[in-house]
Amino acid sequence: MVDIWIIIFLVLLFIELVTINLVSIWFAIGALASAISTYFTDNITIQIIVFIVVSVIALIITKPIVKKLRVRKIEPTNLDRIIGKEGVVTKEISKNTYGEVNVKGSIWTATSKKEIKKGASIKVLKIEGVKLLVEEIREED
Repeated sequence: MVDIWIIIFLVLLFIELVTINLVSIWFAIGALASAISTYFTDNITIQIIVFIVVSVIALIITKPIVKKLRVRKIEPTNLDRIIGKEGVVTKEISKNTYGEVNVKGSIWTATSKKEIKKGASIKVLKIEGVKLLVEEIREED
C-alpha cells in the first residue's frame, strides 16, 4: 500500500508544480503522511483518515502564510500623484471625443462625462490607461 500512497504523493506534487496556484500541496502532504502510516498499520481506513486529517491540518496551518504571500501591494507610481490635482483644459473635451489637459506642466489626453470648454479648470478623478478622467471645477458665486 505504501507504493500507492507514494504514487498519489508524486502525482499531486506534479500537479502542484505544473499549476500556477496552490491547489494540491496540502493533499500531497496528506498522501506522504499516509505513506508513512503504512509502516504502522495495514488498515486502509486509518490510512485514509490520516490522509484527510493531515491534509486539513496542513491547509489550516499554511492558509495564513499563503494569504500573506499572495497579497500584492499596489505600489503608487508618480502618475498616481496627479489624481486629485487641478489642471486646465488645453483642447476642448466633448462627450464622444478626447480633449487635452495640462496638469502640473504635463499635457494629457483626457475624457469627461460632460463637455468641458478650453481654458476651464479641471480636477483629475482617475487614470484610465494613459488617459485621465476629469471633471470641471465650477467656481461658486
